[in-house]
Amino acid sequence: MLQMEVVGVRVEMPTNQPIVLLKEAHGERFLPIWIGMTEATAIALAQAEEPPPRPLTHDLFRDVLSALGVGLRAVNIVALRDGIFFADLVFSNGVEVSARPSDSIALALRTGARIFASEEVVQEAGVIIPDDQEDEVEKFREFLDTISPEDFGRAG
Repeated sequence: MLQMEVVGVRVEMPTNQPIVLLKEAHGERFLPIWIGMTEATAIALAQAEEPPPRPLTHDLFRDVLSALGVGLRAVNIVALRDGIFFADLVFSNGVEVSARPSDSIALALRTGARIFASEEVVQEAGVIIPDDQEDEVEKFREFLDTISPEDFGRAG
């Protein structure tokens, strides 16, 4: 498994489809995962470290885990089948639960859990951004610093 870092969330144009962009912690490949608008907002909120006025679902899940004395140890993105990514939540008590990567990433950001992806998934869906496009990644990171979760609107 390869450790991944969350670069951020963006909305892909012209489809208006949000993606979360991961990058190998010790490599140069990026892993774009298309996600829903609600999950994009949840991830953006966690990255901005702005608590919502009332707990969202991922905040509630984190709080329930804490109340039960169980930690989220890791998120493993384990498969890509027919264009759909699959992830597992790995808990401190040894239990593993299948989950969508978008929800898993939102929860990992709230709990400090590490995110991993299988080599097979990164080989299949990962991309290497050429050096001349590294500026674009940096611009993307700067863009992420200027947006707020409200910029993503509400899913209907």
